[in-house]
Parts: sequence; C-alpha cells; structure tokens
Amino acid sequence: MFASLEKSGDTVVLQELRDGRAVSVTARQLLDQVMTARAYLRRLRLKRGDRCALLGHNSIQWVAMDLAIIAEGLTVVPLYARQAAGELVAMMKDCSPSLICCGDQTLVDAIVREWPEAPPHFSLSKVFTNSRSPLPEASPATREEDIVTIIYTSGTSGEAKGVMLNAGNITHMVSCTSGRLDQLMKKPLRRDTVFHYLPFCFAGSWIMLLTCLVRGSRLMLNTDLGKLASDMRGAAPDYFLNVPALLERMRKAVDEQLWQTGGFPRMVYSKAKGAWVRRQEGKSRARDGFWLGLANQLVFPTIRKKMIGSKLRALICGSAPLSVETQLYYAMLGIPVLQVYGLTETTAICTMDDPDGKVVPGRVGPAIAGVELALGENEEILARGPNIFPGYWNRPQETAKVLRDGWFHTGDQGEVDAAGNWKIIGRIKSLIILGSGHNIAPEPIEDKILQNLSGASQVVLVGNARGYLAALVTGRVAGEKVQAALDVVNPELPHYKQVRAFHIVGDPFTIESGLLTANGKLKRDLIAERFQSEIDGMYRATKTA
Repeated sequence: MFASLEKSGDTVVLQELRDGRAVSVTARQLLDQVMTARAYLRRLRLKRGDRCALLGHNSIQWVAMDLAIIAEGLTVVPLYARQAAGELVAMMKDCSPSLICCGDQTLVDAIVREWPEAPPHFSLSKVFTNSRSPLPEASPATREEDIVTIIYTSGTSGEAKGVMLNAGNITHMVSCTSGRLDQLMKKPLRRDTVFHYLPFCFAGSWIMLLTCLVRGSRLMLNTDLGKLASDMRGAAPDYFLNVPALLERMRKAVDEQLWQTGGFPRMVYSKAKGAWVRRQEGKSRARDGFWLGLANQLVFPTIRKKMIGSKLRALICGSAPLSVETQLYYAMLGIPVLQVYGLTETTAICTMDDPDGKVVPGRVGPAIAGVELALGENEEILARGPNIFPGYWNRPQETAKVLRDGWFHTGDQGEVDAAGNWKIIGRIKSLIILGSGHNIAPEPIEDKILQNLSGASQVVLVGNARGYLAALVTGRVAGEKVQAALDVVNPELPHYKQVRAFHIVGDPFTIESGLLTANGKLKRDLIAERFQSEIDGMYRATKTA
C-alpha cells in the first residue's frame, strides 16, 4: 500500500467534492498526512493490536487516519456515522477501544453524552492541525495473521458482531479486485477515475478505497448525498461501486423525466423499451430493430451522458440482489452492470462478474481467484479460501457456528449454473415457513411486488406458522395500487407463494427508526415485533372475510 503511494508521487489520488469544488491531495501529500497522524498516535503510547474506533463521514482525513492506525500496528474499528449513538456505543463497548477518533466535534459530543466514561476521544481536526512530528522508531512489520480491522456486521437478526479481518485476507482481496479492474480498464491505457459515495466503514467500500490507492487511481469522494447526481456527472468516472437502491432510483428518474418531457423523445424511448423487452424474451417484432437503432442514435447517448457521463465503462453493484429488470435496463443503455457478491466475513467478496466473460443478468458471476464455493444443506452457499475471516471478535461460539470443517457457512441460499455463475436466492434466516411446511424465500417475491408498485418504498413479507403470506408495504401508496400489483404478481406464483393480504405502514423503515441496518437491510425480526398487532390484524381480517 505505502510503496504504491510512494510510487504515485505527485499524482492526485483523492479528491473531496465539496460545495462545487474539488479538494485534492497527491499521493505524496496523503503520505504526509498519514505521517502526521502516526506521530499523533505514537505519542499516545498505544500497544500493538489496540483497537481504535474511527467514526466519521468519508474524507481525506478519514483515509489518512485509517492508514495511520494500520501502519502503527493497531486495529482500526470503522463505524457508521449515521447510526444512533446508542448503537455505536454498544459496538465500542464490545471491542473496548483504546481511543475514539471522530470526524467532527458533533460526533464526539454525541458519543460522550451516551458514554460519559468513554476512553480518550478527539476529532480528526485536532490531529491534522498539529504540526508533523518525526517518528521515533519504525513499527514492526505486519504479518499475514495480524488483525488489521474489526468491522461490525449489519445485525439483521440481532446484535451486531465484530468481524476480524487480517492482513492476509485484505492482501488477497485487493489483488483480486485490482486484477478484475485491469480487465475492465484494459491496462495500461490510462489511470482510472473512480467516483465514490458509499461509507468507507463498510467492507466492500473500504476494499474499493484500498484497491484504488494501490492502483494509483483518482478516487473522487461525494460528501453531500443531496448533490450525488451532479457530482456523479462532474466526476465523469470510468466506474464506481453501487448499491441496487441507487440504480433503481436513477432508472425511475429517467422514466419520470422523459414522461414529463413528452414529444418525440418519449415516443422513441417507449418504443425502444418495449422492443428491448421483447428481444430479451425472444419475441421480437418486425420494427423493433428500427426503434432500438433510432434510440441508440438519438436518445440513449443523451441519457447516458446526463446520468453518469460519457467515459463510463461499467457500474459495479453489490450489497444486495439487483433486479434482472434493472440490470437489463442499463444493458439497453449500453452500460454494463457487473455484480459482486460477498459478506464482511469473506472480506466483502466471493464472486464477481468477469468483464471479459458473459455477464448473466440476475447472477453475480463466478467465484474469484483462490475462492471455492459449494452448496450445503438447504442450498446454503459455503465458502473457503484466503478471503475467509479468522473469527468474530470475542465470540468463539458464534465463530464455531459459521466456520465448520474448513468452510464458512454464509447463511445465503443460492444456485450455480453450468458456467459457474452464481445466483443468490435469499437469506436462510429470512425463510418464511408456513403452517403447511412450505419454505419460502421472501426476497424475490418482495422485489417483484416493488417492481410493479410505484410509490412504495419497501415490501416485507410475513407468514411464519401462518396459513398464507401477507405483506407490510411502506410509502405513500393507495390500497388499490397495492392490490393491482398483487394481481399482476400472484398469478405467476404457486399458490403457497401468493400474497393474500397487506397492510400499508406509510412512513418507510429507516436506519434512524432502528428498522434498517447501517447498510440499509431490513431488520425483519424487529419489524415483525414492532408491527405485531398490524400483522395479527391482517390475518384476523382475512378470516372474518
């Protein structure tokens, strides 16, 4: 890592996009900031392996402190700045940090209010306003088995657990991701320009950061989600990491804008979309080629340029399944979407679409180099390789449950095709077991309903030990629209997978309400508990009817 930064020298490697301007640092300047942070940490006389909580929004200073903690032989514990202070304090108490580094004084104050006895704490500005001090001595070299970071899992089914990742895990993963990006960029044509908006405290986002630093890429950081669209266009990236929710929003925004624009562009766009769908289904009509050709000349290039810029080679998508419809939509525009699958426990990645291979919509690509995947009981995906974590922090029993006979049990249901491309069906813990004994993965059905229900934010299926499925629907949407969506989806499903009742909640589930994890996944158990009376009411009403 540091050798790569030395080699990059005066090349700009990081840019913060703030208030319409870019604040840049070269590799040499970043190394200077890392040395300043290392000197600050060295004066605190911490012991090798001590935990250091790093709590803040993405910034150049965050990156410098992260690298400094690692270089000093300490263990960085990155935390999500948007989480409730109580949840953050619970995780910090679990890992017993020797110090807490916060992005700003507001975060410091929030932690101290919740945890008056907190260990030494400070804002990053205090570190970097100090003058650089010489390091008294070199830190010991990092060994492969040394724990570099503890990243807390989402905690969809309970208390978050600290995933320990060692130097060997990270070295292997950065090598794999860099190799895939070489394929995408057709190295050595030019340096990559990468746009980034996902918090660095998430494993996949952090691996992207490290990969960019090793590659000498220019990583452009969005610091205001309200300016995400304009920053994205201004960055004109070669690629960037995404979650499905953003790609869905971008697709819907294009549809709405063209609908409002009307006229000839909307007609061509609508005709081309219909032609594209028919082509995927093998039902092309005589004039479909004409409309697609016209759209490729007059409409699609404008959409690509306004949406993302003209240089984009691909979108990379992970963290949750991306709908086939959305992946095909971007393919229609000429934008490949490369999917990635993995968990924090697998150093973020197990599979990755091959830019030179056949990308199969709805699948997440083949296993990456050095990683072996297999199917276990209930079609559970099992993984082993140098990317598998050594265990959970201070939880040997939890570790033993998932690391058995050399395999990591992911908890995800999957399937694999003859070409080795994997598909993720859903979480085993999310399975709904009806009173009839049928096991149902809710995620695919929820996605289908959402695709047919504009205005809805979330659909959550329930029905454990019940006679049929029901759904909680969030968002400002009328009951008639929900029923219309069910009337479209239900006939395509076997009887036991059909949704027979629903309840509209209104306000979407959020991180702040405690019903979503830090990276936006549903906390199904808590949702079921909080809406128990509404769920019971759905089943009583159906019986009465």
